[in-house]
Amino acid sequence: MTVTTQALAGQVRSGDQVSEAALIRAAKNGDQEAFAQLVRLYDQGVLRLALNLLKNPEDARDVYQETFLRVYRNLDSFRLDSSFQTWLYRIATNLCLDVLRRRRVRRQEAAPAAAPAERSDPVENLVDAGVDGNPERRLLSQELDSRIREALDELTPRERMVFELRHYQGMRLKQIGQVLGTTEEAAKNCLFRVTQKLRARLEDFL
Repeated sequence: MTVTTQALAGQVRSGDQVSEAALIRAAKNGDQEAFAQLVRLYDQGVLRLALNLLKNPEDARDVYQETFLRVYRNLDSFRLDSSFQTWLYRIATNLCLDVLRRRRVRRQEAAPAAAPAERSDPVENLVDAGVDGNPERRLLSQELDSRIREALDELTPRERMVFELRHYQGMRLKQIGQVLGTTEEAAKNCLFRVTQKLRARLEDFL
């Protein structure tokens, strides 16, 4: 370990602020603590993305673990002049898309009457916190929540990914295009299609 890396490792262990680029350089040099801190910068975002898209905690944990395993294995190939977040989310989204596509194939082949999966979608936040005291408003909120869930479930995996990255991860369209290996214009068009589908499903509520 070089003197520079030793000094950085001391900063990491002491909790001092270290730049993302410095952490990446240290992790590339084999500093496990630097890599652990790098993971902590993004682990909640990656897990949240997987949970929101896959609706299954076990699948989400698998994607989360596989994402950082691949990051660790391929960190040497990452170029420091690129966006680490974009590279990381590209790995995570591709893994999520693989899971969603496999599910779609299984549904088409077997079409079982499956029980509703456990959900942790941020859509739940649309329900007004003060609605419980008003039965009519509660009923409308429940129906709206159901409509939104149905509309999101009808999106293609790619559409759902664009919606999630834009509205729940707060990414710009250019970065979403980079994550998905396409252009900003393609991401913009995809988001427009998603918006149209949601509006059609929620037309009588708007």
